[in-house]
Amino acid sequence: MHSAYAGEVSEEIRSRAERKERTRQRLLDVTLRLIADRSLSSLSLREVAREAGIVPTAFYRHYASMDALGVDLVDDSMRPLRQMIRDARRGRTAHGDIIVETVAVLAKQVRDHPDQFRFLTRERYGGVGPVRRAIATELKLFTSELTVDLARLTTGFDWSADDLEMAASLMVGAMLSTVMDLLETDERHPEDVHAILDKAERQLRMIALGMGQWRSKP
Repeated sequence: MHSAYAGEVSEEIRSRAERKERTRQRLLDVTLRLIADRSLSSLSLREVAREAGIVPTAFYRHYASMDALGVDLVDDSMRPLRQMIRDARRGRTAHGDIIVETVAVLAKQVRDHPDQFRFLTRERYGGVGPVRRAIATELKLFTSELTVDLARLTTGFDWSADDLEMAASLMVGAMLSTVMDLLETDERHPEDVHAILDKAERQLRMIALGMGQWRSKP
């Protein structure tokens, strides 16, 4: 009897957690839809709650404020991209060409989640403070992870940590530029997308080739 009761309690806790997660995801999805062509700061908590089908007081079971929701939206947008690009760099994908695979992953994410990337690019400089800082932190983490992998990939070149970080920053900058370009494309002109991706690959290869010739100062 005790075991059966414990199982029921466990199932109830799991169901409650699943419902909470579904509501959290709905709040994120609704927010992305509402800010498709406006800033997060222009959005009210009541508007988000109404669109998500919950009362405003229920919002606080998930987030302390709209800023907190925005910070979570940054994490929800950036974390999968960082993971997939990290896998590409570490040889866990199909093709073996790190640059080709990295650009392909980036293009797929932008194509599949354009609203997330519009949110990130728009809020990076013009958003509320906590969200701007969250985006900056994610980009620093992106750069830091790439710096670590570059150190592994350039063993024997005796690069300084500062120079590795500078090269990683250049690559992240190129990827950000590619995101901006992809968001401006018209789906009726796929040739524009091909041109952007070709440019992105060439930019990353140029940085990589330059790395092969660079020697850090002693």
